[in-house]
Amino acid sequence: MQNDKTVKKKKHIFRKVILVILGLIAVFLLFSFIRHRVLLEGEKDLLVPPGQMIDVDGHKMHVYSVGEGDKTLVLMAASGTVCPSLDFKNLYSSLGDDYRIVVVEKFGYGYSDIVNRPRDVASILSDTRAALSGAGIEGPYILCPHSYSGLEALYWTQTYPDEVEAIIGLDMAFPETYNYTKGGVLVKPYYLVQYGLIALGIGRFFSDSTFLPEGGFLSGKEEDTYIALVNRIANNIDVANEASEAKPSAELVASGGKPDIPMLLFLSEKKLDGSNELWKRVAYDYAEGLDSVSFVELKCGHYIFHYEPGRITEEINAFLSELG
Repeated sequence: MQNDKTVKKKKHIFRKVILVILGLIAVFLLFSFIRHRVLLEGEKDLLVPPGQMIDVDGHKMHVYSVGEGDKTLVLMAASGTVCPSLDFKNLYSSLGDDYRIVVVEKFGYGYSDIVNRPRDVASILSDTRAALSGAGIEGPYILCPHSYSGLEALYWTQTYPDEVEAIIGLDMAFPETYNYTKGGVLVKPYYLVQYGLIALGIGRFFSDSTFLPEGGFLSGKEEDTYIALVNRIANNIDVANEASEAKPSAELVASGGKPDIPMLLFLSEKKLDGSNELWKRVAYDYAEGLDSVSFVELKCGHYIFHYEPGRITEEINAFLSELG
């Protein structure tokens, strides 16, 4: 009998401890959320788009451009890049005014609206072309895709070949890449859980350096703006939809054949399925049989323009000089 009372007492104490812990967690989350909402309100003045806000099917997309050169380079961001117009600064600053350089921020990125629509490669391309048209920026374009946006660049070239003069791959992905990446039903929840934590203000308890582009090329105000956008839009529903539709998009691009146009392909030391060499092999395999492809291998991370903007600029200048 005494033993039963002891067991019941221990269970009662255990339940009380659990309730106290849950209560503390609830209080912390409430504090974090309220603090987050207050800070979001105070950060509004930072979020003034530096480029044009273009109406695309009833929503706004941000198109940022610099330079006045004869050739138009479209810098295309990797999946999940919070603010491409700031992320690419190191590269377009290095390239100078010799070209017209354009960054189109997809829905869910940078200053553009979040729309919760299909984010397959065809839908993304349709929006990108509409934004460029609305901004009065005409082709032909030299597409400069980073990572996932390589699919968009290839699909663009397959679908509208007269609009694309060349591709400069900034460590771009290819259809085969997605044979070695994780997919399935858990991709979207993975992103949305992260977005939920961001919405609760949890990201604000991490160091800013966790989220900022590497290289220290942003000004103090630009860093504040970048972090404000991280805490507002990182891994939102549009990014989640895009990631969940990556494999079907890769299959669509693979079915369209290889566009045989001039390509300059930069490669990093990125790992794919645990291997540096596999990432590179996929790129070289894709180029097999194409006539006008050159490679530049760099000893740096995947965001190559953060680390090697000078070398990349030199190679781009030489490539475009030969292109005429």
